[in-house]
Amino acid sequence: MSERRGVLYLVWGEGVKDALERSCASVRQIHPELPIHIERLPDGSNLLDKAGMGERSPFEETLYLDADTVVLGRLDYAFERAAQFGLACSICECPWARRYAGLRGDLVEYNTGVVFFTRKAQPLLREWKQRVRRVDSSILFVRDGQLCRMPLNDQAAFAQAVAETGFSPFVLPQNWNFRPAWHKSWFGPIKIWHDYRPVPEELRSWSAEQSREESIIQYAELR
Repeated sequence: MSERRGVLYLVWGEGVKDALERSCASVRQIHPELPIHIERLPDGSNLLDKAGMGERSPFEETLYLDADTVVLGRLDYAFERAAQFGLACSICECPWARRYAGLRGDLVEYNTGVVFFTRKAQPLLREWKQRVRRVDSSILFVRDGQLCRMPLNDQAAFAQAVAETGFSPFVLPQNWNFRPAWHKSWFGPIKIWHDYRPVPEELRSWSAEQSREESIIQYAELR
């Protein structure tokens, strides 16, 4: 029998060991009541295999986390929204899914590194898995004036599956999937840090202060 609520990681290879331990420790510190399930995928797995998260979770209500995440605050609100809508996540720092070779138009891209979902989302998650190896998810981008190419990414098929199924995820603000390489300003507490770099101590203190019910929500910039 599955447990009601818990945290899922999908990992492969040895390169994420330290990051995974850091992430799990942050979950235990903030949510000691939540069980953690680590699904270790075969060598040779890649980002496209994340699309199988729906069938790999032993929980009725799941928080999927990439290994490079750090939980900084209580996540009850997002679990509740996922229970209501089926799935809750944040829009990607690049919201334009047309950056993928196989997609066109104003399709919205979501970040799949932090996903709260329940069994209500299974139709969407199944569609995501079915499409993930069909769509051309390569990306052309410019770095230091040079044209570069990323060969694949799971988020292209996720954006396509949302659009084609008509499923409406609950959209969480960037605080729930904070990407410091691109997110440089915000209001209030950061809930989940999403980066391999250490969380600055001043940001931890800020988030703890801003998480108090009596705090005045304030603006901050990452320096």
